[in-house]
Amino acid sequence: MRHHTVTDSPYGPLTLVADADGALCGLYMTDQRHRPADDTFGARDDSLRVFGETQEQLAAYFAGEIRRFTVPLGLHGTPFQRRVWDQLTEIPYGETRSYGQLALALGTPGASRAVGLANGRNPVGIIVPCHRVVGSDGSLTGYGGGLDRKRRLLAFERGSERAEEGVLF
Repeated sequence: MRHHTVTDSPYGPLTLVADADGALCGLYMTDQRHRPADDTFGARDDSLRVFGETQEQLAAYFAGEIRRFTVPLGLHGTPFQRRVWDQLTEIPYGETRSYGQLALALGTPGASRAVGLANGRNPVGIIVPCHRVVGSDGSLTGYGGGLDRKRRLLAFERGSERAEEGVLF
């Protein structure tokens, strides 16, 4: 059984989803590509501990106080997808990696496209930082939350934008 809540962010409302074990299994933006149907999120329950922890850590992230998240995750995907998502968490704050670099780090140098597909299916954006993946030439490529959000998240992490009081400057 799943539960969800909705929280505000500088990038619009975020829907947080917890699995039956109380782990965060989804963080979805409005109009996100590959966003599951809302009826799969379960009943709304704003009181779950993982939601409070996630909201606190997101607020600290947007305030520039933390660079890495520690909320318990319950990521559901294929073994390859989970390996890609694990690798995403190793990309340092404010840095980027290409799909090819991720494939190489996974020991599958010819799997750039598969890495891209798995990256696009990341169910916990921002926390599992799929926005830090770029094309081989450094160009911004697809992002489930939209290229504008990706650009803004990268700019925020590089210090050229600030997230404060729900507004980006």
